[in-house]
Amino acid sequence: MGTLPVMKRRGVTLIAGVLVTALLGGGAGLCPLPYVVLEPGPTVDTLGRHEAAPVINVTGGEVSASAGQLRLTTVQVETEVGLPEAVASWFDGDRALVPRSAVYPPGQSTEQVDRENTELFASSQHSAVTVALRELGYPPRPQVTAVTAGGPSAGALHVGDVITEVDDKGVDTAERFADLAGRVAAGTELTIAYTRAGRGGSVTVTSEGGSVGIGARVEQQAQAPFTVAIDLDEIGGPSAGLMFTLGIIDKLTPADLTGGRIIAGTGAIDDSGAVAPIGGIPQKLIGAKAAGAKLFLVPEGNCAEAVRNAVPGLPMAKVATVAEALRALRTFAAGGVPAPCADGRS
Repeated sequence: MGTLPVMKRRGVTLIAGVLVTALLGGGAGLCPLPYVVLEPGPTVDTLGRHEAAPVINVTGGEVSASAGQLRLTTVQVETEVGLPEAVASWFDGDRALVPRSAVYPPGQSTEQVDRENTELFASSQHSAVTVALRELGYPPRPQVTAVTAGGPSAGALHVGDVITEVDDKGVDTAERFADLAGRVAAGTELTIAYTRAGRGGSVTVTSEGGSVGIGARVEQQAQAPFTVAIDLDEIGGPSAGLMFTLGIIDKLTPADLTGGRIIAGTGAIDDSGAVAPIGGIPQKLIGAKAAGAKLFLVPEGNCAEAVRNAVPGLPMAKVATVAEALRALRTFAAGGVPAPCADGRS
């Protein structure tokens, strides 16, 4: 969900027209309008617990405690909007009326969008673990995560193998492996080198071409002596990725990134650690302030919108990468002022 077109007072003519149309249609209180209402959703401390379970669970590694909080922020969407809800949101500064198409694109059902958001949320967790572990010194490598029973790689490659070469060409990412092994004709023999339990080896596999390929899935996985899992399934979309990443790093390092204070933020991330803009910034700022946040981390691409909707008493730090977010937290914890979210260009 990108930047959303919020209906402000300059849209009064349009809204009035919709209301009149609904009234003339005889459905003043019942007729659903082509809008949704956005409002601040719950915030969750990624360093804490949710429904009695740790949000971030580390197995096999030493975890440090933090005196503060790193809170992800959310937006609640009211989908059934009639005249009473539309009018109420119009006079409520914490809520926003937006076209339904901004959240649920035409041609997609609510269920389809919710399913897509669930998938994006799962992907954001994977990226958060990947980026956090790389920051901690465990770079991701292309690793076999599944082998198709009876397929070309059955008995040759094992789950956990780290791929190093295909036909003597170096492989350092899953994308590189896909380029070399996933786009060959059926019957092509490939020599695949790997490391398994610290020892090198190689096998020759015959591709079946098409969607089957060599019958093995290879993904970017960090090689760490511990496992990290995120237990939070009531939120959709990719925007929690940044705060999950920071939470993992905080738990696995002795230093307290929060400085004992409540920090909130938002932002999608990719496996490189870049922070991407998201939707719902005005509502997330309001929710963060209500949760007691003393600093809000804003994706650089959202800065202009964030400044237009600034909440008094809530400083905003501009971040374009996870590295910048870490720098902002360390500066703030030391009593300094992080690079501010002054506008969309600074």
